[in-house]
Amino acid sequence: MNRHEIRKEVFKAVFMKEFHDSDEMENVIDTFLEGRDNAETEDLPKNNKSEEDETYIKTKSEDIISKISEIDEQINKSVDGWKTTRMAKVDLTLIRLALYEIKYENIPVGVAINEAVTLADEFGSDGSAGFVNGALAKLI
Repeated sequence: MNRHEIRKEVFKAVFMKEFHDSDEMENVIDTFLEGRDNAETEDLPKNNKSEEDETYIKTKSEDIISKISEIDEQINKSVDGWKTTRMAKVDLTLIRLALYEIKYENIPVGVAINEAVTLADEFGSDGSAGFVNGALAKLI
C-alpha cells in the first residue's frame, strides 16, 4: 500500500471511534482490519495490504485514539467559533489525523494538510475540504 492508502485506512479506523467506547476500540480496529482482508473492494484489492501495513495502521490508529483528548484540547483552543463537539465527525477526524501527523510524526505541515484536504474531498461534505484546510491553517 502507498502512504495515501494507509492514511485512508487510518482515517477510517479512527473515525469509528465516534461510534464506539474507547475500551472497545482495539477489538473494533482488529475487526475492521480483518474485514478488509476478507472482502475485496474496488478501492482496496484483497491482497494489497501487507502484514507490516496492517500493523502500522493498527498502531497508528490506536495511538491517535489514545491522544484524542490532548489533540481536541489543542483544536478547541485554536479554532475560533468551532468546538470539536460542533464539528462534522469526518472533518474532525481528518483534523485530528493531520494534527497528530504534524505533532507526533513530524510529517511536513504541507503534506499533512494536503492529505487531509484530499481525504475531505473524498469522504466529507461539499464544504469539508475548505473547513479542514482553514481549521488546520489556524492550528498551525
